[in-house]
Amino acid sequence: MPDYSIWIIASSILTSFFAVQWIYFKVLKIAKVKNLVDNPDGRKLQKSPVPVVGGIAVFFGIVFGLLASMAVYYAIHRDMPAYTAGVAANELLSLILAMVVMLYTGTMDDILGLTPKARFVIEILTILGIVFVTGGCIDSFHGLWGIYAISWYYAVPLTVLTGVGIINSVNMIDGVNGLSSGLCMICCLIFGFAFLSVGDIANAVLAFTMVSSLFPFFIHNVFGDTSRMFIGDAGTMFMGMLMTWFVISAMRSDTHFASYENSYSIIAIVLSILSVPVADTLRVMTMRILHGRSPFSPDKTHLHHAFVSMGVSHSITSLSEIMINITVVAIWYLSARLGAPLHCQLYTVILFAAILVWGTYYFLEHEKFSNSRMAKWMRNFSPKTHLASKEWWQRLTYRLDAPEFSLKERKNLRERLERKFRN
Repeated sequence: MPDYSIWIIASSILTSFFAVQWIYFKVLKIAKVKNLVDNPDGRKLQKSPVPVVGGIAVFFGIVFGLLASMAVYYAIHRDMPAYTAGVAANELLSLILAMVVMLYTGTMDDILGLTPKARFVIEILTILGIVFVTGGCIDSFHGLWGIYAISWYYAVPLTVLTGVGIINSVNMIDGVNGLSSGLCMICCLIFGFAFLSVGDIANAVLAFTMVSSLFPFFIHNVFGDTSRMFIGDAGTMFMGMLMTWFVISAMRSDTHFASYENSYSIIAIVLSILSVPVADTLRVMTMRILHGRSPFSPDKTHLHHAFVSMGVSHSITSLSEIMINITVVAIWYLSARLGAPLHCQLYTVILFAAILVWGTYYFLEHEKFSNSRMAKWMRNFSPKTHLASKEWWQRLTYRLDAPEFSLKERKNLRERLERKFRN
């Protein structure tokens, strides 16, 4: 039978993209009518209330995209025995349900506010549910330090600890426009091609569906004005759950990556892909504990806060952190291609994640407080990173915001924009 994987993936990508496009402004309107917004305060960087339910629109696209891919899959494999696809369908259903739980939990946190303890309990129970329903957990180190299979008595707590850490690290980096969604898109893109390279089509479809669902949101979040929404805790929590599933899928003993375990450190792979959120969150939480505060107390000590405090725009801040993440992945890949042992690949990822994430933060903070020549140069240069006044940016913003307005309002906006740039 020919390989129809491309059609399965394409159907999911296209369906999820257009599903988010279709529902985006409907969710935006509901958020504004019901005042479901994130209000500015002392630690937040926006200057006005912004709707905070973008995650709902993204999740809508993911579900529709997966439905489309499954429809194409079963249309192609209609003669396949039902039990053959039963395991994959069971895992997919479990993951979707777990993401729904995260979506509801995050939405309640966005609207009502939940204590960290309540969120932890829900996250732990949800991850345990996935582990025991699917049978998948981090139960092998795949040769790292000579360790292969590990007992479930250790594997299950390790999986829970890893999952809770990933979910909260994705949630905690959500501070500037395009950062959490942009990083998640890059992570899913890399995971998607990695899964595709080893023949894990189901997880590749999941990854590429997330990318295509996030893309319309990302564009509005970065370039929109009245059409901008935040992804909210609802979005970051289910994104974190999906990242957790990808890590479990890569690290489980029956992973598709098993054939590469002698030359590629799988732990180094997943850590490099999630290097920025994990490294930044570890630094922030450690510093809070050392200062005698709760690791979950809000402050302005994330890497993106350091960039913004130097006057760098949100878009360039997000781009900088995304490039740091890609650089760490590239350094891991180079070390693996040069034949570095498995433990050296892991140490390389840890070292460069610390240098590029922690080092960048402390460098920016040092330059700011010492008021050095570099700091003065950055403050003088930083206005050039604010691109919202550029003609091409404002024209794009107009096109993105236009569907929210009536035909008469769109015409007036377009005329004002034309007069502005004509003068």
